[in-house]
Amino acid sequence: MTNEELLQVIEQAAREKETVLDLDSNQLSSLPPEISQLSNLTWLSLNNNQLSSLPPEICQLSNLTRLDFSANQLSSLPLEICQLSNLNWLSLNNNQLSSLPPEISQLSNLTWLSLNNNQLSSLPPEICQLSNLTRLDFSANQLSSLPLEICQLSNLDWLSLNNNQLSSLPPEICQLSNLTRLDFSANQLISLPLEICQFSNLTWLSLDNNQLSSLPLEICQLSNLTTLYLNNNQLSSLPLEVCQLSNLTKLSLDNNHLSSLPPEICQLSNLTWLFLDNNQLSNLPLEICQFSNLTWLSLHNNQLSSLPPEICQLSNLTELSLYNNQLSSLPPEICQLSNLTMLYLANNQLSSLPPEICQLSKLIILFLDNNPQLSSPPLEIVEQGTEAILTYLRARLEAKE
Repeated sequence: MTNEELLQVIEQAAREKETVLDLDSNQLSSLPPEISQLSNLTWLSLNNNQLSSLPPEICQLSNLTRLDFSANQLSSLPLEICQLSNLNWLSLNNNQLSSLPPEISQLSNLTWLSLNNNQLSSLPPEICQLSNLTRLDFSANQLSSLPLEICQLSNLDWLSLNNNQLSSLPPEICQLSNLTRLDFSANQLISLPLEICQFSNLTWLSLDNNQLSSLPLEICQLSNLTTLYLNNNQLSSLPLEVCQLSNLTKLSLDNNHLSSLPPEICQLSNLTWLFLDNNQLSNLPLEICQFSNLTWLSLHNNQLSSLPPEICQLSNLTELSLYNNQLSSLPPEICQLSNLTMLYLANNQLSSLPPEICQLSKLIILFLDNNPQLSSPPLEIVEQGTEAILTYLRARLEAKE
């Protein structure tokens, strides 16, 4: 968009007393002073342009409540933005900000602040004055520590600090008692403060991609937690305390060092998703078969050589991933998983499939590639895909009967 075209857009918007103006993706490198004419604006979006500064006149947009300045070239926060006292939503994602000015505290009505994908290495203590914040996103920056003042943002219900360089958390973080969602994934955490377990309202917690080898016993106090991500850590066993999180519906433990699961895992009776990929499991405890609400079970890249017949009790299972294991056979009872739609069995040691699998009437994907010892069905059938495999197995079953 040329400057002349931009001026025409501004003049028309001013004439029509527009309250919303979308200038996304227009290759804008500057804004004219005439932007101040848009006194009725409540929402201004400048996402994905080439702006490195703002005109002083922007502070005259006193009715602005929402400003999206993402994906531009800001290296510092224009102080003019800090004069927009009615702002409640501010996005500055994907810029080049290395610091925030103390004046950011003037945005006292902010409830939503997002600064992911910048170059922030620290936060100003004044951030604690943004007392109305409910959502705060500092993902993908260079933060190695948090100011204690951040713990005064008592209205926060969503805090995202993934992809930073945090090696520890201040105990005072427990003061954020209204948090429901907390993302500390992709940091350098080797332990969690005991105080994290005081987040009684927390429902979603991600600790993926850290260096955790254990969890505090007190984690069992997160009684409202429904989703827990612990992928890519150094856990060698599943802490029994996790098994007390009775409201969990999603538990992900991919890429750890688990060689077994405790029988107590059956206490997680509300689980619908369980991910255990890329571990060292050689067998499954029978208790895992008590997950009557489970719809997705992923166990690829382990060392499983067999499945318990009791797996048939997972009556709500729709997806079962078992590729890259050492399975030499499947129990016929697998055909009782009547809701199964996807079954991944590639890269195992199967020599044959139980023909009863053809009774899985909802099955639409059956992967059997790279089972070098497989003779039933033969390779030429496997290469034709799921329908051909099921047709072959039906014929086998009919012949068997």
